[in-house]
Amino acid sequence: MTPSKDPKKIDFAVGGQAVIEGVMMRSPNSIVISVRKSDKTIKTQEKFYRTLTQRFRAINIPILRGMVNLFEMMIVGFGAINFSANEFIDEEPTTTKEDKPKSLTAKIGEVVMFAISIIIAIAFSIFLFKFLPLWITTFLETKFEAISSNYILFNIIDGILKTTIFILYIYILSLFPSFKSIFEYHGAEHKAVFTYEASLPLTVENARKQSRFHPRCGTSFVLIVFVISILVYTLIPRQPDFTTNLLIRLAFLPFIAGVSYEYLKISARYCHKSWTHLFVAPGLWLQRLTTKEPRDDQIEVALYSLQKALDKEEKA
Repeated sequence: MTPSKDPKKIDFAVGGQAVIEGVMMRSPNSIVISVRKSDKTIKTQEKFYRTLTQRFRAINIPILRGMVNLFEMMIVGFGAINFSANEFIDEEPTTTKEDKPKSLTAKIGEVVMFAISIIIAIAFSIFLFKFLPLWITTFLETKFEAISSNYILFNIIDGILKTTIFILYIYILSLFPSFKSIFEYHGAEHKAVFTYEASLPLTVENARKQSRFHPRCGTSFVLIVFVISILVYTLIPRQPDFTTNLLIRLAFLPFIAGVSYEYLKISARYCHKSWTHLFVAPGLWLQRLTTKEPRDDQIEVALYSLQKALDKEEKA
């Protein structure tokens, strides 16, 4: 691992994401993905990257920037997972074959498959966390007068169902060894970020002592979206049929994501204030499912990825 530098001179937000056998780290101007190979080496992909809100100041306004960021980071996240998956699968030595540039057809095929995988993932998420909870709540509405006559109660039940399905989904994933490893890398990513934010040298010893629960985690963001959706949907007039109700809720999802993004930024900025503890606590509790205590070699990968991102930031 590259010797760590003292991060005290650098003052900007960093974040990341667990991938298959590795960690993706983001700094304001770079993205670095580091993956542990079966031979114990670390394979890294580095690139300079500026977000749309950095390049176009007109969209860097509250709520809108959250909507743009959600879509953009979804694309970046899928790309990071795709890279780590390829590195995880491609374990055969390549010394016997020549490195040939990919043809235009091959590149187009990769883009098409990448787009299809994103569409499938979005469709699955909509079904699991939008269609299914609303369908169950609509069914319960026909059985219980209290639900049909109280739209606030209707939306609360819908939100509770979404949260319950999400928790069960995460719990089921945690039962698979491969996802357990991803959750461990998720914990390693948080420990690495906390080490940086504490202005400590980026060493395994320093990172090991840090918490694996971070207030800016995407897990907290999902929970915030569920809660804010209850409030927003209550303000929208009830629709007479299920399909219209579903479509309108989907249309408001980007707005809800934008509001949730601003809430997450504020809560993270003031996370050390006592008045914010109550608001960030549910997200931190939920991270007990989405993060696991990492091994030292996993922490090393997270720190390596973060250090590479900081190095590129200095060059930027």
